[in-house]
Amino acid sequence: MDQVLGIGSRVKHPAFGDGVVIRLHVAAYEVCFIQFGLKMVGKDYAGWQIIEAVPQEETVSFTEAEQALVRILRSWAGVSLEQVPLGDRWTGGKLILEAADSSVKPKEVPIETFFHKIVMMRDRLRVLEQNINASKTLTDEEKINLQQYITRCYGSMTTFNILFKNREDYFVGESTKD
Repeated sequence: MDQVLGIGSRVKHPAFGDGVVIRLHVAAYEVCFIQFGLKMVGKDYAGWQIIEAVPQEETVSFTEAEQALVRILRSWAGVSLEQVPLGDRWTGGKLILEAADSSVKPKEVPIETFFHKIVMMRDRLRVLEQNINASKTLTDEEKINLQQYITRCYGSMTTFNILFKNREDYFVGESTKD
């Protein structure tokens, strides 16, 4: 592939479908695919269709790229991506994962990146829930059983509620009240 893509370029991959280049690496593009999330694709890969190429020298901030990605996802998939604010005390912070083994280098992740992945997980659970409810082939009993698993997933995610600014954005699992 002779053309070098910049951030915001839209592509169609034969296996992963529609996606947008969100980050450039030395030998690969980081692409966010609508159905498969983030994937690394080698810069020399020629098997995809370039829908819209953005020149590499064009500088785009992460926020601009994120806004462009939201617009693209809404237009291509009708996906509802709401803006969920991070709690003010976490803005600019970082998540540090430190192993008990001191020979393992600690991993630092910007809290905004981690928070974004949590929100994406919640959005994907909501889409799954909608697909289950709209299914014509599942029985009501099967729908209820699958809904219970989703509710348990939400319950497992309640630990992350501390990151959210607004209580209405919290994960809610099974209620103990009957």
